[in-house]
Amino acid sequence: MILYDEQLIERSQAHIDIEDRAYQFGDGIYEVIRVYHGRPFYMNEHLKRLERSAREIRLQIPYSLEKLNALLVELIQQTGLTEGNIYLQISRGTAPRNHAFPKEARPLVIAYPQPSQRPIQELQQGVSTITTKDIRWLRCDIKSLNLLGAALAKQEAVEQGCKEAIFIRDGWVTEGSSTNIFFVREGKIWTHPANHLILHGITRQIALSLAEKLQIPVQLEAIREEKIFEADECFMTSTTMEICPIVRINGQWIGNGKPGPITRQLQQEFEKLIEQF
Repeated sequence: MILYDEQLIERSQAHIDIEDRAYQFGDGIYEVIRVYHGRPFYMNEHLKRLERSAREIRLQIPYSLEKLNALLVELIQQTGLTEGNIYLQISRGTAPRNHAFPKEARPLVIAYPQPSQRPIQELQQGVSTITTKDIRWLRCDIKSLNLLGAALAKQEAVEQGCKEAIFIRDGWVTEGSSTNIFFVREGKIWTHPANHLILHGITRQIALSLAEKLQIPVQLEAIREEKIFEADECFMTSTTMEICPIVRINGQWIGNGKPGPITRQLQQEFEKLIEQF
């Protein structure tokens, strides 16, 4: 069962027109919302970001966030999703192909469940990553469907046996292909500021609030590529990967090659959030 427009229908009944602008232009926005124990995690924050993305690309969400929230909760309940994600997408709609926004197009909302378990092994042991050139457009703060640059980077990482690719733009670390990136040095967390060059990750925001709670100092500042290996710890955040240690970059160990104490503290606090939410 999926959400299609304003109805819950069987997936086999869904129809996407070949002139839907999501298909032809990547003209749309999306969110991925984590579900723990049958409950959506930080749903309101995801929907507020969806609303912002829609505003930035001048797309009108066809109904209220309150109604969308209720439909997504019903989707979770009707499908029996207990652990996994809800993928939510809004395209500008269908119209004869033309680069300019068509007046006759009506935005189309779709959402469907993605059952999956938490990445426990990666969370416990950490992951390996590579660095790659950031070739994406300059509005990475919009969670749009234009993901080819991210997909190319992720594929590059996979082909080298790694979990993630870390983007470097003009010598500065920005973020991962589907994650936000953090470094720890001498007890302080460093991460790129939330501007147009990175996505303002929901889990990123949670991690920063947990750091404040734990009185861990944070520097919202990008670091130079050549400074990466001066870090004592590194971790990445995302809806699906939570707060995940990075123990190796480009084949070189970070710190002692094990998840560090600050990363572990943040993970422990995140676990509490999951149980309390």
